[in-house]
Amino acid sequence: MNDDFLNAILDNPIKAIAEFYAGCLNENDRAKAYVNDELHLTNEQATEQQIGFADRTLGKQIPQRRIKRGREVRDALVAAGLYKANGRETMRGRVTVPVVNDEGNIIGLRGYKIDAHASGEDVITVGQSEPAISPATQVPVATTEEPTTKQTKDTKTDDSDELIIEDNQIIFIRDDRRYRIRGLEKNKSTLTLKVNLMASRDDLVHMDTLDLVKARSRTSFIKATATELYTDADIIKKDIGTLLLKLEALQSDRIAALKQPARTEVKLSDDEQREALALLRSPNLLERIVADMDACGIVGESTNKLAGYLAATSRKLAKPLAIVIQSSSSAGKTSLMDAVLSMMPIEDVNRFSGMTGQSLFYLDSDSIRHKILAIAEDEGIRQASYALKLLQSEGELRHATVGRGEDGRSQTQEHHVEGPTQIFLTTTALDIDEELINRCLVLTVDESRNQTDAIQNIQRNARAAVLSQSSELKRSLRKLHQNAQRLIRPLTIVNPYAPQLTFANNKTRLRRDHEKYLTLIDTIALLHQHQREVKHSTLNERQVEYIEVTKNDIAVANGIAGLVLGRSLDELAPQTRNLLGLLNGYVGETAKANSVPRDAVRFTRRDIREATSIGNSQLGIHLNRLVDLEYVHVHRGRKGGRYIYELLYSGEGREGQPFMMGLIDPGKLTEPALTTKTFRASR
Repeated sequence: MNDDFLNAILDNPIKAIAEFYAGCLNENDRAKAYVNDELHLTNEQATEQQIGFADRTLGKQIPQRRIKRGREVRDALVAAGLYKANGRETMRGRVTVPVVNDEGNIIGLRGYKIDAHASGEDVITVGQSEPAISPATQVPVATTEEPTTKQTKDTKTDDSDELIIEDNQIIFIRDDRRYRIRGLEKNKSTLTLKVNLMASRDDLVHMDTLDLVKARSRTSFIKATATELYTDADIIKKDIGTLLLKLEALQSDRIAALKQPARTEVKLSDDEQREALALLRSPNLLERIVADMDACGIVGESTNKLAGYLAATSRKLAKPLAIVIQSSSSAGKTSLMDAVLSMMPIEDVNRFSGMTGQSLFYLDSDSIRHKILAIAEDEGIRQASYALKLLQSEGELRHATVGRGEDGRSQTQEHHVEGPTQIFLTTTALDIDEELINRCLVLTVDESRNQTDAIQNIQRNARAAVLSQSSELKRSLRKLHQNAQRLIRPLTIVNPYAPQLTFANNKTRLRRDHEKYLTLIDTIALLHQHQREVKHSTLNERQVEYIEVTKNDIAVANGIAGLVLGRSLDELAPQTRNLLGLLNGYVGETAKANSVPRDAVRFTRRDIREATSIGNSQLGIHLNRLVDLEYVHVHRGRKGGRYIYELLYSGEGREGQPFMMGLIDPGKLTEPALTTKTFRASR
């Protein structure tokens, strides 16, 4: 406390407070603007004439009323008219102009309301008001101290009743009482209003966490605050009532805003649009896609990169393709997924490390509809696999839960999430949920020594290259493909050759694989839409834009299906199939070297590790899989000895790459007589 200031108040309250307010003016931009615009004074003139602003900080400079010195000072201010009997500053929130006599002494103080919507008179005066204000101060504000009829009608509570939102907290000020609120944003329902509330007055503070919706909590807080702040409980009760109504309105606005989906719209410049269209109209578009991904650092894996890119593009169709990338740990499955997703518009990619079993049911439809849902690692999808299966098959999710209604009673609430969405997963598991895997295209990473050598060469070359140029090239290529994807419209796809297509039918799961095959063809056509004629037709009185599939689309799809769908029908994972081939070669060479039949050859895990350089943990996983499926037989050694193995497999079907039987040669397709009634809609 400044004793000189307190003595000055006791000696001449109006002069002391006028000087105090003059020192507060420069701290408030709004008050300075009023002085410049309404009082027509420069900053220098305002300083010279001691123009001030009552910024509600006076109470902090005066001792509390329970102290004798505080009572003396506050009583003096009340007697001078500067304080009201309830403890409020008379001039609070106003620009103050001293009233001076002929000798230049301050004998009064006049306050001007700077908020036209606040309650109270436009101009109020304390002290003597007869002497005129200095001629330099021609105040253009109405001199009447009675509010007009219109002002009375538009009256609000008080300018100090407004909430101030700053630094993740809310401030509410009533006279010399200040309330700080934190945690309002955590309330997601209108039925709760749990906050951390701190009330302060001068140097007195009371803080608690309470639910303002509950009357018992409010009553307890009001009582404790009144005691701690030495304030009448009725005053605190009015403050909390006003605060509750304002927080309730603010919370309703925030909840309504949260329900509005955040939409990101990217507008392309003329140059960006021209470059993206040039890419989409490139006659070797698919080769460009693979080459650009190579340039971005993903070596090899041509079919996987193209299949992943097409699957991501299929998000714009009614039934997108789902992708699972399966490989051993650290083989590069995440790198492959990253490479594909980096080519897609960021606003169309939702990426998660994991999901709980119920989380998908509470997603906003607009956030996933015709977008990519990418989840890394099998642990992240295990709990959510059921929801993922439904979302892939049906294109939507419906979930009923029990919750509280607006009346507080329990009631059934339905959550509806609308797709479709393109699902992109990675996993190291050999045994993936059969119901999930047969809904997806399965991509397997090349784990050969040659691929490892190629990756290491890329890594070494990256250290030797100019990093800035390499990074800039990658950024420009990714941006180019993202912009190209933004120009792909979700057109209807018509496949006039569909009735002539053939597909294997010896397994029931081929029903779903057939649908994947047809969607793959549609996606290839969709990607080439800027190279096709966009046709129009009328369907159920609705104009439909569509493009047609070509024979080349089917030829490309056949090549990808042979590697991807053929692989997915194999009962062995690619890594296990690779080990089986290595075992077959080892057993054949050993039998020939020792001039013994193949079925006489026995081997241990150590023998295989030395012959194949496969790690012990991976060898154990895949060898056990071969034992379970009866490709390898176990001969137990002596008690406590090693396991001895025999290969039962003799090399059946080892020639050639994975393939898909039953696909028609596109060269044998005949040109159909297409009518608009025969097209297959894909949107």
